[in-house]
Amino acid sequence: MAGRPYTSLLLLVSLLLLITFSDIAEATKLRPSGTYLYSSYCKPKCTYRCSATSHKKPCMFFCLKCCSKCLCVPPGTYGNKQVCPCYNNWKTKEGGPKCP
Repeated sequence: MAGRPYTSLLLLVSLLLLITFSDIAEATKLRPSGTYLYSSYCKPKCTYRCSATSHKKPCMFFCLKCCSKCLCVPPGTYGNKQVCPCYNNWKTKEGGPKCP
């Protein structure tokens, strides 16, 4: 009976580690270049991506949504979507591009 509290404690610590590592895996994604992009980088990347448009609010909304799913934002303020296949291939119900 003396080993039972240690087993419960070990199980609890293992569960907490599993949850922590799954959160880290969710927040990062290996990019084709071999580098990781964290979801916290989405806002500055989308701010630059949407800087040249006159429709900043919808551009930021969709860019952040796309970045959080794909963890990639194409370079520049327009085009270059081939760099991020997920970003490029996500379409609206009508078949148009979802990501700016």
